[in-house]
Parts: sequence; structure tokens; C-alpha cells
Amino acid sequence: MIVRRSAAVLAVTAVIGTALAPAAFADASPAPSQAIASGLYGSTAPTYDGVWRQSLALLAQHTVGVKSPAKAVDWLTGQQCADGAFAPYRADATTKCDAKTAVDTNSTAAAVQALAALGGHDTETGKAVAWLKSVQNKDGGWGYAPGGGASDTNSTSVVIGALASAGEKPDEVAKGGKSPYDALVKLSIPCGEDGGGAFAYQPDKKGKLAANADASAAGVLGALGKGFVTTAGKAPSDGYVCGDANGLTPAQAAHNGAAHLSVALHDTPYLKSAMPGAKDQPDYGNTADAVVALAAAGWTTYTKKPLAWLEKNSGTWAAKAGPAAYAQLIFAAHATGADPRDFGGADLVKQLGATGPATDASDYSAAPSDEKKKDDGNGLGVWWIVGVGLVAGIGVGFLISGRNKKQL
Repeated sequence: MIVRRSAAVLAVTAVIGTALAPAAFADASPAPSQAIASGLYGSTAPTYDGVWRQSLALLAQHTVGVKSPAKAVDWLTGQQCADGAFAPYRADATTKCDAKTAVDTNSTAAAVQALAALGGHDTETGKAVAWLKSVQNKDGGWGYAPGGGASDTNSTSVVIGALASAGEKPDEVAKGGKSPYDALVKLSIPCGEDGGGAFAYQPDKKGKLAANADASAAGVLGALGKGFVTTAGKAPSDGYVCGDANGLTPAQAAHNGAAHLSVALHDTPYLKSAMPGAKDQPDYGNTADAVVALAAAGWTTYTKKPLAWLEKNSGTWAAKAGPAAYAQLIFAAHATGADPRDFGGADLVKQLGATGPATDASDYSAAPSDEKKKDDGNGLGVWWIVGVGLVAGIGVGFLISGRNKKQL
């Protein structure tokens, strides 16, 4: 979820950034019992991340062989609009969506990845994919909000993951002759430039690309045609060097991004937060996302230090951040072959389950799954700006990044 670099937006973000922990919003949050009764994972207010965190929670449980409670799945499908899109949260899901319903590509794509993995939801995923195709930009990519501006690496990548999970071929989903891979390659910084090899979130007003670690993690997965859940890919040849920007292929862009992440994780085993007031502080969610991206690209050697660091240090963060955080850690463990039920001594699967409706022995399958601004009238408005700060507090990696993050 990205905001524009305007003084007003930065001011709002700065104010929100002083209190990013979920506890800061306790007064606006439903009691845990209410959230569990509704089938929703997490006990904080779902206004800005309900569909996102529910999708990641369901997908993570499926990945480790846990059958999610029916009420949790029903909650997610019940959030879908008639045209197939999802908003971050609809308090009254019985009311029809209209032009004022703030649907977005990220919530929709995350829901597709979860429902496609669960199976039996072809109608819902089909409608969602059709909607995503209908709002594709002319450069082949997607922005966060439909009609909300230029394509960005994070949104384009999460949609690629959704398309692939639904059985589509992302390279054949084109607009104006451009596929989402074309959009990602254009967002890959040429090797000879500052931050070469990294992905940018979006070009700035002058068309310049700035390296962004979070966008790089998302871009690596997207360029490889992968979703949130992946396993270790094929390692590049020894002595890999940044690929030439001339005729750059999506695979080269992915490995360039992985190389950038490996360098970013060289001096410290974690990525640093770029949120206001968080200078030099670890960014747990983006570090977990980077582990997944590096593993997917076959750069498994470079996952060992950050994974070990997460095993040792992420417990407090995940407990405060909730279901999406546990899901990110489960994805990182799965991608690297680690045991999410013994993650530095913690059982991530049990901890995730405790944030939502109870499961019983019958809910366990035989084995883990395989990889399968100013309101301009387009539905953005103030909720989108405020949402950035709120969602940032729960550690949602790919959803939160962008031009207000410092360059590596």
C-alpha cells in the first residue's frame, strides 16, 4: 500500500508512524472473541488489512497441511464484490459494492492465491481474475488501486502470483501487447546505475528508478512467476554478475534482484525499516519476504543468516503483528525447507491458529501442500492514506513499500 510523495501525505504518515504497533489502535479493535466468532484471524481492527491478513493466514495453514475452519473461509469469500474485486474490508458484506467501495488489486490478488490453493472456489477466483485483467495498465502491470496511477512492482508481482495460482499464464495476460513481465523488467534498475539490479517501486516524476528492498523481494517472485508460497529454485551459475539491461529477460531481472538483496543482507542479517521514526530498526516482514525471494531464485546460501536471525528475533514482532506476520514466517520456513513447527523453538503453525477460529484434529490434512492524496473520484481518498500507517504496524511486507523508503 503506497502513498504519493506529497507534503500532506508525508505529514499524515509521519504522525501515524509514531505509533505503529497494533496496541496503538486497541480502542478501535474488536475483542479477540468477536474476531474469532466472525471467522476472522487477528484481533485488531480489520479496516485496512482484513482480506490481506485472512488470505495469508488461510494460505499459510494450507501450506503446512492444516485445514482452515469453514467459517474462516466463508468470511473471506463473503468479502468479495459482485464484480470479483475485494476491498481491504467491508464491515457489512451484505451491502452491495458500489463506486465508493475502495477495492484494490493487492487484496484481490491475495484472496485469489488463498482460494486457489484451498480449491473448490473456481467461481470466486474466476471472477477475481477477470476483474484483475479488466484493470490492467497499458504497460502490462498494475497499480494498487484501479485507475490509481502507474504500475508498481509490488502490485504487479502479487497479481502475477494470483494469475499463476489460478492456472493462468501471466506472460499471456497482456494489455496493449505488454505483459506484466514487461512492466517488471522496466522497473528493474540497469546494472551500471546506482542500485543496479534492484527493483524500484515506481519511477519518480522524472522517470528515475530508486532501489527498494521490499519492491526487490516482491519483484524477484513476480519475475519468476511465483506467488507467496514457493520452494527453492535453481541456483544461478557460480560467479553470477548483474545481467545486461539491454534485452533483459524476466529471469535475469529476478536474479539481479536476488543479487541486490544478498548484498543488502551482507552487513546485517536483516533489512532495515524505512518507516518514519524507525531509523536503523529491523524490518521483520520484509526480511522474511527477502528470504522467500532468495530461496525462489535459488540463492539459498544467502537465506541462512537472515533465516537464523528471524528464528531468534521475530517472536515478539510476530506476537504483536498477528496472523499476517506468522504467515510470512511460515512462507519463509517453507521456502527454505525449515520446520515452521520448530522455528527457533516456536510453533508458528500453532501460534497462527491461535489468532483465529479453533481447529481440531479433523482439520489437519495428511501432508503439507505442494507449491501449487486527495480524493480524485477513483475511490482512493483519505482511507488509503491513513491505511498506510495502520497496515505498516502489522508487518505486511509486500503490501507496504514504495517511494518513501530509503534507497539501499
